[in-house]
Amino acid sequence: MNESTLRIPQADLDDLTTRLARTRWPGEIPGTGWDHGIPQDRVRALATRWAAFDWRAHEAELNALPQYVTEIGGDRVYFVHVRNADPHALPLVLTHGWPGSTVEFLDVIGKLAPHFHLVIPAIPGFGLSGPTTRPGWGMGRVARAWAELMDRLGYRRYGAQGGDWGSGISQALAAIAPEHVVGVHVNYLPMAGPADGLGDADRARLEKTMRLAANRHPHQILFAATPQTPAYALNDSPAGLLAFLGEKFHTWSDPSTPVPDDRVIANIAHHWFLGTAGSAARLVKESGLPTSRPPMTAPLGVAVLPCDITQSIRPLAEQRYDIHHWTEFERGGHFAALEVPDAFATDVTTFFRTLTNR
Repeated sequence: MNESTLRIPQADLDDLTTRLARTRWPGEIPGTGWDHGIPQDRVRALATRWAAFDWRAHEAELNALPQYVTEIGGDRVYFVHVRNADPHALPLVLTHGWPGSTVEFLDVIGKLAPHFHLVIPAIPGFGLSGPTTRPGWGMGRVARAWAELMDRLGYRRYGAQGGDWGSGISQALAAIAPEHVVGVHVNYLPMAGPADGLGDADRARLEKTMRLAANRHPHQILFAATPQTPAYALNDSPAGLLAFLGEKFHTWSDPSTPVPDDRVIANIAHHWFLGTAGSAARLVKESGLPTSRPPMTAPLGVAVLPCDITQSIRPLAEQRYDIHHWTEFERGGHFAALEVPDAFATDVTTFFRTLTNR
């Protein structure tokens, strides 16, 4: 593996500015708000913000961290690796989701680094890992890549944390490397099952989950069928990518804890400059159905965010997992580490401390 320094060519920055300035804006029906999708005034505001965004300052923020690249399974894997001063500190691999990137964890590195050795990879096909070049990069293969990465780093016992795709990947990692993973912490854990014995609050959560399962997000249906098709538009139009991903950062977060616009833009810029909108979409198709995934027996910690797209149901979770820790957050949505970084870091640290007594 090699040390990495991020430096996007100035020509790419200039090209972005030109493309944003030449955006061919669509029409919209006045007064529809968010009912038809992300409103144009919101996308225009983000585009204006992106045109003025200080990418070089963001690069400097990343380049102040220890960054590395390696090849696993024939494709590039980028990761941040922050070592703790205590060699006996627990290693912790943090995995982002979609439409995220390693940007998701920038605001918690300083809060978690005093307690852990941090390994923060970009999923192959996402952001700074760059596009994948081979088929088969589903969730299980990503988990196997993480096991290989942690082995190369010399870590024999470690924890895993994630939300969205990161939740599934962390669980898959624990399933394929049970002798290495001491525990898994997730901030996203959809639960389905019989309603028998559930209280009113849990029944409401189950109904919400079942509605989501019956009415999948349109992008998931598209990505599961033909992820290559939208890639042409998303890879060619920064405003299009901004609208497509920016909508999720808005609608999946807690209105009281919105993801800061500069973090939204930085995240989307990772996909834009590395050309990963299409390869990130392929993860849905390549991952297949959840029923094909092996069970996980590692201790589990669960953080439930009130404005996430689903809220986990403890009685059902306890039928499938070894629950060691459960926290109902007062605020926050799908992007916990970006929305409520202090509460997120405290919960992660508390969970792993219960497992290691450190």
